[in-house]
Amino acid sequence: MFNKATKINDFTGHNIYVGIDTHFKSWMVSIYSDEFELKTFSQEPSVEQLTGYLQKHYPGANYKLAYEAGFCGFWIQRAFAQKNIDCAVVHAGDVPTSDKEKRRKGDKVDSRKIARGLRNKELNAVFIPDEQQEADRQLLRSRAKITRDITAVKNRIKAFLKVRGIMIPEEYGDGRWSSKFIDWVGALVFSHQSNKVALSALKAELDFLMNQQKQLLKEIANLSKTEHYANNMRLLKTIPSIGSLSAMVLLTEIGDIRRFKKPEYLFSYCGITPNCHDSGEKERIGRVSKRGNNTLKNILIECSWTAVKKDPALLQYYKQQLPKMKPSKAIIKVTRKLVNRIRYVLVHQQEYVIGIVE
Repeated sequence: MFNKATKINDFTGHNIYVGIDTHFKSWMVSIYSDEFELKTFSQEPSVEQLTGYLQKHYPGANYKLAYEAGFCGFWIQRAFAQKNIDCAVVHAGDVPTSDKEKRRKGDKVDSRKIARGLRNKELNAVFIPDEQQEADRQLLRSRAKITRDITAVKNRIKAFLKVRGIMIPEEYGDGRWSSKFIDWVGALVFSHQSNKVALSALKAELDFLMNQQKQLLKEIANLSKTEHYANNMRLLKTIPSIGSLSAMVLLTEIGDIRRFKKPEYLFSYCGITPNCHDSGEKERIGRVSKRGNNTLKNILIECSWTAVKKDPALLQYYKQQLPKMKPSKAIIKVTRKLVNRIRYVLVHQQEYVIGIVE
């Protein structure tokens, strides 16, 4: 039997479970066997260092590693995979946690929970995209991030004008960001040099971000025309409310849609599954779960609001829900219908026909 006194050459065939709590400057590592907690220690964030430690102290063992999905992405998993070491990335919410552990949260507690969950076979690995999909996904996410940055800078410019009592002329409406309005902002004259410099800095930042946005949109357009995306993008655009940009977001975030064997699995991944609470004979449907892919959830809900205006079947379904729930909940149900349509179109490689009632 495997125990703490096992000699260094007796590990062949035994399982070693390793939970890693990752941080930018260090990793907290907990090592378990089938019977015991063997070691918990801190080390540098290095795959090579941890691999060397395991091979030195537990040679020949079957290593099973896991860490929580987060800021470090998937590079750790890929690095271990290159060394033929089994490493899973898990959702933090899936790691079994006692009430005591919730109250005494810390790096050692977190790494031990992961190692223990591995040993007890209580953890499910999240999907890991290939490096090409991850790179393409990042291109679309970078575009979204810059768009948010542009909005933030625009708001700062308008706040700058309001604080100084500068009214926007009626010819520019309520300050919509047309090229003429931007030129007007750039031509403003101030009695104090500091105001001029401050606004010029904001204007320069806006110009830079808008140029970056144009470049990213150009790259996304080029990517959409590649063999990998062109046909699926064409099919998605037959669905009302889905345009070129939203289609590329869907394709890069979802990847191969055939990996979802049931629609419910896809709903969960998209973050459009409601929380349910059962008690006795009562069932209460709560808000949409916070789990899932927020990028997908946001773009799908946005598309759903447009879809109900363009697709008679979805509009009819939306109206049927309104007497029973708030519009915000009704649109989530429409979103699930929309996702079903997306799944059908991509799986069967068929164009969408408007007006089909399920």
